[in-house]
Amino acid sequence: MTMPLIEVYARKDCALCKLQGCALCMEALSVIGKVSQDVPFQCKEVDIDSSDDLMRKYTGEIPTVFINGKKAFKYKVDEAEFRKKVRKEIIKAGIFRLSKKERYS
Repeated sequence: MTMPLIEVYARKDCALCKLQGCALCMEALSVIGKVSQDVPFQCKEVDIDSSDDLMRKYTGEIPTVFINGKKAFKYKVDEAEFRKKVRKEIIKAGIFRLSKKERYS
């Protein structure tokens, strides 16, 4: 089974967000961590401070969450919706794998 890749574009240091009491990145990672206990996927955190290009692109849009390269969430991650989207990617990967086997059998 091919596991979906979840990428979370955020800042390692949320104090740099300059938003009073900002906890959006931590909240998003908490939801993703909770879902990871039930649904298999790979998760990669991308620190936007690591690149000027990422800083320009995502400074006002963190956290941004991608599922298999497609933007899925910005600012808030709804747990039920996240779970649904990850499961959909797992199903798509399984169907693709099965159709590929049938072609080469």
